[in-house]
Amino acid sequence: MCGIAGWLSFEEDVREKRDALEAMSAALANRGPDDQGIYITPAAGLVHRRLAVVDIAGGRQPMREGDCTIVYNGELYNTKELRRELAGLGWSFRGHSDTEVLLKAFIQWGEDCLDRLSGIYAFAVWDEKRRMLFVARDRVGVKPFFFYEDGRRLIFGSVIPALIAAAPWCEGLAPRLDEEGRRELFLLGPGRRPGSGVLKGYRELEPGCCLWYGAEGLSVRRYWDLKAQPHTDGRQEAISHVRSLLEDAVRRQLVSDVPLCTMLSGGLDSSILSALAGAEYRKRGETLHTWSVEYADSSRYFHAGRFVPSEDAPFAAEMAERIGSEHHIVTLDNAELADVLPLATAERGLPSMADVDSSLLLFCRAIREKFTVGLSGECADELFGGYPWYHREEILFEECFPWSRSTAVREQLLSPAAVGTDGEDWLREVYRAAVARTDLLPGEDARAARMRQMFRLNFDWFMQTLLARKDTMSMACGLEMRVPFADERIVEYAYNLPWELKNLDGREKGILRAAFEDMLTPGVAWRKKSPYPKTFHPAYFRRVLELYRQRLERPGGALPQLVDIDALKVLEADPTGLKEPWYGQLMRTPQVFAWLVMLDAWMERFHVELA
Repeated sequence: MCGIAGWLSFEEDVREKRDALEAMSAALANRGPDDQGIYITPAAGLVHRRLAVVDIAGGRQPMREGDCTIVYNGELYNTKELRRELAGLGWSFRGHSDTEVLLKAFIQWGEDCLDRLSGIYAFAVWDEKRRMLFVARDRVGVKPFFFYEDGRRLIFGSVIPALIAAAPWCEGLAPRLDEEGRRELFLLGPGRRPGSGVLKGYRELEPGCCLWYGAEGLSVRRYWDLKAQPHTDGRQEAISHVRSLLEDAVRRQLVSDVPLCTMLSGGLDSSILSALAGAEYRKRGETLHTWSVEYADSSRYFHAGRFVPSEDAPFAAEMAERIGSEHHIVTLDNAELADVLPLATAERGLPSMADVDSSLLLFCRAIREKFTVGLSGECADELFGGYPWYHREEILFEECFPWSRSTAVREQLLSPAAVGTDGEDWLREVYRAAVARTDLLPGEDARAARMRQMFRLNFDWFMQTLLARKDTMSMACGLEMRVPFADERIVEYAYNLPWELKNLDGREKGILRAAFEDMLTPGVAWRKKSPYPKTFHPAYFRRVLELYRQRLERPGGALPQLVDIDALKVLEADPTGLKEPWYGQLMRTPQVFAWLVMLDAWMERFHVELA
């Protein structure tokens, strides 16, 4: 995994933008600590920062073949098959990197190569002869790609901070939060509309999309999307197929020339991945290393509830023993969890999911001391219906984003300068546009159609938020995290899997439980869903409040004009007064104040203007 960036223009000499390209490279340094490279011509500058995982010696970038030069961030999981097919067409190879295979696949098939790729990727190829840039992003959106285009130039980067780094050389990149950006940030955040970069002029290439950029301008095309297809498998066939798909996805994603481990929380999803990886390692005569995270004194202050029914530690220990893994437990300090909120924001380039982000950053930092690659269980809940909003009838058919059901909480705590006056109407229109993207089968009943809509919403919105979190927090530590549930074959099958099979025997993710029950302990196989762990320790909330108050008093800070200070004082005094989460299931009162700390730290760090 890596970081990429670039500057393309047919009206200015890009060779004069070397300082900008160097600044963008520096902004990506954490994503690629092992190597760096820059390729510059009069019309194109490409930047690469490398985290070396496969073909350490032969995979340097930017990589050139004839007239074409590539910068690439990702992993192809069908490299061997593509290499064999290309070799049959006469291609020879210098090394065994997937970068070389990808570049030659593009030269051979052009953009049709995308139909053959299986993996996670964001890449750009500059064709010097045609004077065209081609860019593509993977189908599910695991690897990020942001860009800015103003009619004179195209500037791109793996993450928002890479674009901001180029702002001194391009006035349009100065980070500004206009009216639309404020709506995105304050009414949807930490979610974003597909394609939005929140800041004025910033865009994200959507999952499953590619673009061409040349002298005639910019052209974007969607090459993959969720399509409704009739499901013909019976119960046992579906169980077997889900198992075989995930077994193959894990097997493919264990390929690495550097140490690899798994995250193991003791929840269903991470336990399945760890059990599959552990079985593969045993075949090799090797021992899998697994990792879990907890907080200092967590048991003392843990509160069981609807969304967090039980602690993870006992279940992680059960599974580690079952797998025979060497298990590592990372215990996080609660005050430090608050102190790194600004760092998490700086890496993400936007205010995000509060301590869910900062804890992941610290967790990944600890793993990176011994490992370079890991597997994680993201996406199973979105694809197989694990979240409460799939199951609660009072929420299921509401016309709203189920993880952020209204603007009431935000309007209560933020000022009109932040949320505006028509927030509910705007949010409803955004929601309706999101639902309208759903592909349905003719004649589907209301519940089947609604479950497809929920899949679409979760895939385009909630899942993208979590994938962005996992990518930015792990890559900030130079750690590559792979997500086998995001294999496009699993996504396509799950989209067309009837609800009665997903929810087999009336249990959330019932089909996953049935498919892998034999590999899990009974406690884990039938454990009620529990999300990524958060701390309940009062020391965390105390430290967050200290940081919030400091930020509120910062000279020139924007918080006083963006929040309702009196309403927040009431919430400080009665933290139970927040009746609905700010976002998702876990962003309660401590996380609201943590998000405000992130907000101010973000505006200070990047000099964000309220346009």
